[in-house]
Amino acid sequence: MFGYYFALALRSLKRSKVLTALMILAIGLGIGASMTMITVLHVMSGDPLPGHSAQLFVPQLDARPLERSKTTKDSAPNGNLTWPDAMNLLRTHRADRQAAMVAGSVPIRPAQASLRPFFQPGHYVTADFFSMFDAPFRAGGGWTAEDDEQRARVIVLNAELNRKLFGDTPGIGRTVRLKNTDFRVVGVLDEWYPQPTFYAQVNDRSFGKTDQFFLPLQTALELQFDFSGNFMCWGNGAGGRTSDHCTWLQFWVQLDNPAKAHAYQDFLGDYWREQQTHGRFPRPVNAQLYGLMDWLTKQQVIPSDLRLQLWLALGFLGVCMVNIVGLLLAKFLRRSGEVSVRRALGAQRRDIFLQFGIESAVIGVAGGVLGLVIAELGLWSVRQRPDGYAQLAQMDAAMLLGTFMLAVFASVLAGLLPAWRACRVTPALQLKTQ
Repeated sequence: MFGYYFALALRSLKRSKVLTALMILAIGLGIGASMTMITVLHVMSGDPLPGHSAQLFVPQLDARPLERSKTTKDSAPNGNLTWPDAMNLLRTHRADRQAAMVAGSVPIRPAQASLRPFFQPGHYVTADFFSMFDAPFRAGGGWTAEDDEQRARVIVLNAELNRKLFGDTPGIGRTVRLKNTDFRVVGVLDEWYPQPTFYAQVNDRSFGKTDQFFLPLQTALELQFDFSGNFMCWGNGAGGRTSDHCTWLQFWVQLDNPAKAHAYQDFLGDYWREQQTHGRFPRPVNAQLYGLMDWLTKQQVIPSDLRLQLWLALGFLGVCMVNIVGLLLAKFLRRSGEVSVRRALGAQRRDIFLQFGIESAVIGVAGGVLGLVIAELGLWSVRQRPDGYAQLAQMDAAMLLGTFMLAVFASVLAGLLPAWRACRVTPALQLKTQ
């Protein structure tokens, strides 16, 4: 029966080629525009560490004075910690793993005479960073907590920077000169670029390739390397980076089960109250602990203009569907005589409804193929943009299947009203006019 209705659908579509082309074009344009934006948002809102993100958390403390809340700009903390608070949380070891970090950029002076000095972005981190975030090593590994305390001159390179400096061979044990200081390479990562770069401050570098090196945080502080990111102080900010009046460090912890997460949040509240006894943290206790995905949502890692573009694309798809409804309604009602003859010969209403439903689905599949082509063109145009997320705009298997499913669903949905109206045609009235 399905094969028979499919053959009828093809025959009907061939009889009105212009109308068929218009319907396929309309559904293809709507699907293509929608799937372009859905794909971009899909890759941007994905889990940067699948299978591990549920154990990663950001503790949030607010050491600011009360008067900072009087301005809208400072009504909420930015999630960064002061140096004393980050070091205190590190030393307590209340989490399974913990790491403090901040972004930076330094000049690299290659040993090869053929290469001129160049700047590279990286991160200054503490020892647990690599194991906590499951960073994949091609060779070597990270450093130890003792290296942190001793301000060791060690460095971990990402694969791209290693290739630039040492070719395809991992540069373990070799020397890299940053600014005016030599660092020994202890590890080489295997192209590690989590998307987004969740552990850093959210900005226009949150997507795309970013960190090319990692070195100990206390070493970078001692050598007075350049830091990047938000540096917020209140009062006189005496002490600079090590002051308890300046927030600038990101801090992450790993807690392997919900019970540990609950216990750690209680610990943060106790820490807040303890600091109040020393004249700090004047605000009411409100320690927060955000999971990785909740933290990305709070930080609004997806630009608002992309969400607007998605709604506009879906609105365009809605307009296309309305047009499809009108075209199918005109097409099906024009065949009232045919429907009446079939009904008079014994066809049930459900048979007519099924026949026209299959015809709508055929249009949807054809529109899906066209929509896929348009979506690929749309994603190609996105990849030409200078935004960091642009190179992520690639359609995977799930989005490929989703394109066809959305096309068929949209066309069948658009065909429901026309098919229902066609199967409600009264055969006697139509046959009288023949």
